[in-house]
Amino acid sequence: MRTWLGDRLRKRLGTFGLIAPSIAQCAVGSALAWVAAVHLLGHTHPIFAPIAVMICVGVGLGRRLRRLVELVVGVSLGVGIGGLLVSWIGSGAWQLALVIALAMGVAALLNTGELFVSQAGSSAVLVTMLVPGEDASGLDRMADTLTGGIIGIAAVALLPASPLTIVGRHLSGVLDAFSTMLEKAAEAIEKGDADLAAEALECGRRTQSAVEEFTAALATGKEIIRISPLRWHHRTRLARYQTAALPVDLALRNARVLVRRTLAAMGEPSPPPVALAEVLREVSEAALLLQLELGAGREPTLTRQALLAVAARERPRNLGFSANVIIAQLRSIAVDLLQATGMDHDTASAALTRGRSSNDRKRLPSGESHARPRRPRPAV
Repeated sequence: MRTWLGDRLRKRLGTFGLIAPSIAQCAVGSALAWVAAVHLLGHTHPIFAPIAVMICVGVGLGRRLRRLVELVVGVSLGVGIGGLLVSWIGSGAWQLALVIALAMGVAALLNTGELFVSQAGSSAVLVTMLVPGEDASGLDRMADTLTGGIIGIAAVALLPASPLTIVGRHLSGVLDAFSTMLEKAAEAIEKGDADLAAEALECGRRTQSAVEEFTAALATGKEIIRISPLRWHHRTRLARYQTAALPVDLALRNARVLVRRTLAAMGEPSPPPVALAEVLREVSEAALLLQLELGAGREPTLTRQALLAVAARERPRNLGFSANVIIAQLRSIAVDLLQATGMDHDTASAALTRGRSSNDRKRLPSGESHARPRRPRPAV
């Protein structure tokens, strides 16, 4: 029970660490927007200024800069049109329908973006039904909203979340799932346990959502660096994550193929040899090493060395069909992970082939010819 509570608390604290910059952006930006609208624009109750900051910061994480600007302009347009119409025709059911139709119609003529049009409509609803007030005109509210939006964008730029923290946390989730999948497959091979292999396969099927979250986090990190001068020095480290993104996804796909073959092999007369389990674990550890090196901001040279050492291991003898398929997939995974460290595909393939050929020469009898290694078929 204590362990479960401790894990939950650590997870909550980790989540809080990710959103803490956004909380600071909302708090500081809203106060500044209110002050600017009161003292610079001379408005008495500029409620839409802090609201615009909250909207901007709330969607700033994970939104592209263009969409963020569209949102600010859309909100401002809806507030302006709604405020002007309400001051002329009042509020009510038919007035609400008219205001929404006009606000969304004008927005659609100016920009076909879904976010732009929907924010214009929702902001018009807010003005029509919740703030019918008499102390400010529609243009004043529109100016408040634009002021808050500009300050909100500035808050995202000047009080940014850490892109490396966001991206690193999501990559850790991907590589942890990858490592767990291979560990379970290794245990299944050692014990000849089909249930463990099935668990490994189920774990693999859940990894795609983690990959999609990592991809979204990477886009967010790139956007933060783009608009925030305080994070420009992170460009080199983020580029390493960018390099790793596609190869890690491919490694996961190949690992799922490997695990499916492991499960199928559990019912065969010649199951994979136990020696393969150790190779799976070494690849799993190399993936975790990649996670650590990228997180520390280092060139992942130790990960390359670990993967090349796996390639140089002596291959088990008297392999059956399933074992050969597993080894082929392991080779594909090793190539993918080497690419994730920054190697190009041809260099990674050549390095693995050299390691394998050297190992084969060591164990083949004198005078026996060497068959040229066949390149495995791509994973389906």
